[in-house]
Amino acid sequence: MLTSKRIKEIALSAGADLCGIAPMSRFNGAPDEMNPQFLFPEAKSCIGFVFRIPRGVQRGIEEGTQFYQYPSMAYGGINEIFAPAVLYQVGKYIEDEGFEAFVYRNTGARGIVSDMDGSPGNSISPEEQIEINENAKTSTAHHRSVQFTRPTRKGNVAPDLQFQFRLAAVACGLGEIGWSKMLLTPEFGPLQRVAFLFTDAELEYDEMYSGPPLCRKCGLCVRECPGGCIPTIQSGKKITVELDGKVCEWGDIDMWRCYAFYTHAGRYYNPFVPKEVFDKNENGALDLLEGKTKIADEKEIMKVYTALQKYFPSWVGYNMAKCGGCIRGCVSMLEKKGGCMEGRFKEPLRTQKPWKLDR
Repeated sequence: MLTSKRIKEIALSAGADLCGIAPMSRFNGAPDEMNPQFLFPEAKSCIGFVFRIPRGVQRGIEEGTQFYQYPSMAYGGINEIFAPAVLYQVGKYIEDEGFEAFVYRNTGARGIVSDMDGSPGNSISPEEQIEINENAKTSTAHHRSVQFTRPTRKGNVAPDLQFQFRLAAVACGLGEIGWSKMLLTPEFGPLQRVAFLFTDAELEYDEMYSGPPLCRKCGLCVRECPGGCIPTIQSGKKITVELDGKVCEWGDIDMWRCYAFYTHAGRYYNPFVPKEVFDKNENGALDLLEGKTKIADEKEIMKVYTALQKYFPSWVGYNMAKCGGCIRGCVSMLEKKGGCMEGRFKEPLRTQKPWKLDR
């Protein structure tokens, strides 16, 4: 017999760290182009899975000594290997019981509208633009938003539909969204990724999280962002979404600027790029990183990628993280007294003052 309890048992035994289940009605009112109800109109239930990120993959960046493990293990490993394996096992169980299982792993946010600025089907991520420029004659381009698409039938949305993963996790009762837009869970703070499964089976549902606020509104994520991408709490610049009666809010982050600094960090936080490259700033390509322009858009970021691509130490199929300041700052704060991560580790993540290059 198909039950929520059995689904969660299988999910956890297969490798998920948390599992929550929500009725599809919690997505009522979501924008059509991001509404998972269009994925599977007969679906009654959304099952969310959490996969913890080992805190240790942040250690190399925290110490400034190893930057490869976070994107390879915490991005590539979870999104491409660990999460799909769990989705497969749970999906088999559901379909063996006669119900359909629409599995949905992390797809890299390639949807009808750009996840960066909401523009419809015309934003290409910088690293993909480079790929297009180099291989346009021999390979098909993969875009961050799907550029050439149309609905397959009247009243439908165009493919590919990409819903908001973090809000879906909130709907499944797994946690809340912090000021930095990160999903926070009581068990792991900001250290997790998620995947989902939609089914036409009607199940027992979890309530949305209603415990003590997980985000401490301390502003450390704001202060530790090298690009100033996250607005201060006092600024009032925020995004507010009501999800089936639950109010979710986070800072109105400058996403393109965040994209540039997350992958390249800038003069003081990228030890792979020689100081002379920043000093020269050839053709103004690094104006965004150097604070010489307030414009942060796809065109400006392409200048950064083109100028600094050769300094990437390795490539794992995911953007190479050079920053992660907001995540590490958040972990550090949530480990302090009263935070949801207090007492999880014998020693804190942060044992000394955060490093900053002297140049």
